[in-house]
Amino acid sequence: MFSGIVESVGRIVRVAPRGDGVRIAVETGRLDLSDVREGDSLAVAGCCLTVVETAGATLGFDVSAESLACTSGLDRPGEVNLEKALRLSDRLGGHLVSGHVDGVGAVVRVAPVAGGEGSRLLEVDAPAALARFIAAKGSIAVDGVSLTVNAVQGSRFAVNLIPHTLAVTTLGRLAAGARVNLEVDLVARYVVRLAESAR
Repeated sequence: MFSGIVESVGRIVRVAPRGDGVRIAVETGRLDLSDVREGDSLAVAGCCLTVVETAGATLGFDVSAESLACTSGLDRPGEVNLEKALRLSDRLGGHLVSGHVDGVGAVVRVAPVAGGEGSRLLEVDAPAALARFIAAKGSIAVDGVSLTVNAVQGSRFAVNLIPHTLAVTTLGRLAAGARVNLEVDLVARYVVRLAESAR
C-alpha cells in the first residue's frame, strides 16, 4: 500500500526486453534507499513494482506484459514519480493507494488557475469504465500522486495542482495529449461494487 505522496522524481534510464515484458533501470534521484532491498515494493509512476536489482542509486524492476498493457510510461526512458511502500507506523498524508493502475487517462487541458498563485488546473479524460468511480471531492491517483477531484463531467475530471505538487512530481511537465496512469479511490471501488451487488 502507498499514500500517493511522492518521495522522489526518478528517471527510467534503460528498458530491456525480458520474457513477455521488460526490465527497467530507474535512477532514484533523492529517494532514501537505506531501507530498500530486493523484493521490496515501490510505486513507479503509480504502478506497484518489485525491486529485482539494486546498484547504488539505481533500482531494477521487471514489468510484465499485463502491466505494460494497462499503464503508460513504463516502456521508455523518462521521469517517473517514486514512492516506497507504507509502514504501519507511517502518516497517511494522501489516501490509500494500492499501486494497481486501473487505466490510462488522456490529459485534455493544463491551465493556470485564476488567482491561484501558481496553481494549475489539470483536466483528464478517464476511460469510460472508470468514470463511475470518480466523484467530486473524492480522491484519485494520477501517475501515483494523490489528488482531490474538483469536478467531474461525464468521464472528464479536473484537479487542482498546487505549486508544491508541480515542483516535486512529474505532473508539472504535463501538457495536453499526455497519457497518465490512473488509480481510482479504493473506497469508491468497493462502494460501487456493493451497490451493484445489492441491485
